[in-house]
Amino acid sequence: MWKFFSLITLFLIFTSTCYATRITATTGLHEKLHLSSSNANAKFAKSNVGKLIRQLNLFPKIDVNIAPVGHDYSSKIVERRFRFPRVVSEPLGTSVEDLGHHAGYYRLPNTKSARMFYFFFESRRNRTDDPIVVWLTGGPGCGSELALFYENGPFHLTSNLSLAWNDYGWDKISNIIFVDQPTGTGFSYTHDDDDIRNNEEQVGNDLYDFIQAFFAAHPQYVKNDFYITGESYAGHYVPAFASRIHQGNKESQGIHINLKGLGIGNGLTHPGIQYKAYPDYALQMKLIEQSDYDEIKKSVPACEEAAKQCVPGPHGEESCESSHSLCNPLFYSILNIAGDINYYDIRKQCEGDMCYDFSGVEDFLNKDSVRKALGVGDIRFVSCSAIVHMTMMGDWMRNLEVVIPPLLEDGIKLLVYAGEYDFICNWLGNSRWVQAMEWSGQKQYGASPSVKFMVDGKEAGALNSYGPLSFLKVYNAGHMVPMDQPEASLEMLQRWIEGNLTAAGAVEMLRS
Repeated sequence: MWKFFSLITLFLIFTSTCYATRITATTGLHEKLHLSSSNANAKFAKSNVGKLIRQLNLFPKIDVNIAPVGHDYSSKIVERRFRFPRVVSEPLGTSVEDLGHHAGYYRLPNTKSARMFYFFFESRRNRTDDPIVVWLTGGPGCGSELALFYENGPFHLTSNLSLAWNDYGWDKISNIIFVDQPTGTGFSYTHDDDDIRNNEEQVGNDLYDFIQAFFAAHPQYVKNDFYITGESYAGHYVPAFASRIHQGNKESQGIHINLKGLGIGNGLTHPGIQYKAYPDYALQMKLIEQSDYDEIKKSVPACEEAAKQCVPGPHGEESCESSHSLCNPLFYSILNIAGDINYYDIRKQCEGDMCYDFSGVEDFLNKDSVRKALGVGDIRFVSCSAIVHMTMMGDWMRNLEVVIPPLLEDGIKLLVYAGEYDFICNWLGNSRWVQAMEWSGQKQYGASPSVKFMVDGKEAGALNSYGPLSFLKVYNAGHMVPMDQPEASLEMLQRWIEGNLTAAGAVEMLRS
């Protein structure tokens, strides 16, 4: 028998989520943080988001970083060099004092009072000439410290909250910036509710202002190649940020940024295509049976049509919320059949609500000694913000693929990579939107052969590429490729920024 929540029940669930989003957009944020008991729908939506956060074993003390009006910002605007306490060992051949590790805030000039926090780690290889790489974590609403300490940063957190050097940190070949955004996430904060973002135009503008401030403070890096990377909901952020930089460069706004590429890992970029791929991936990976598949597929046309209506415009928010309500049952009906699988990595099971244990990042970053080293004062670390997440729900179904073709036509590289065992942003849906993207090289990319991606003599993935476009399916990895396959992810980054992540640069062609 096919076992899943009725579509009517799921429609009510996700309509309530969208209702909470409308509350976010139209009422004071502090009022929303203390939802009245009569507002059952909004309370349910907040509870549902809380469950998503608990799946990472995260329990932020506050829902969003809103500082009191009149809060003293003066000591937290300027970047400072820092050293983390409890670093276990020094990297070979150098000391941590020799490395440029920085943290700080930049005031965003086109906001009421937003301050965006970041970590900046200079390259361990050649800080003068290596590219600048920005990393954005998704959620929406999760701080980039999750990637910093569990994926591709210089350090990994140990069980006793010490820091061990990451042999495959992306700072080995790049000057890397981890940004807490949108405002209200991580250590980034404001004292005005209007600075909490709900769409990608706002996100792109804030990130553009942030990077302008960074290069104004670090003019020595303006000449360096610049790349934007990220994961999960950053499949929205990365194209929005890249498009805003491209616009700024075209219109000679501010400092010209040497944008060379954008990289999206297991991202949500084109929901209309990616949601349609859920039943296909689930059947292929034996999460459901053929009878389940046939029934679920009946809901695909309505989702597909609704997603097409999610476009900017006078009624854009309503149509996007409606498509979210219609499409999400595709995902959750499959989960109800599959049981307690970890939808970030279907090889694994979740234990109750917990699918990963990332609790160490909250414990570490909220230690007084760490906050003192970073200069954040009394600002608390919000690992994942429920309020930022709910506020961005009207943006969820937006198609961000549409801003990418102009970048490709100007020779800006796109890398889309995906771990093969991730369900929520699976490789199949990602490969399909890449295939469907209309640009001058679409036909040639579609005809490109799949070649083996070899790392240290072992087959680590399958690569398709043409011109500035590359798609890499990463083997033995889930949603977080740099965590699951750290060596392969670093090799991928290096070949990509050096122009060698191509069929010609691959070792051997896959045989069909």
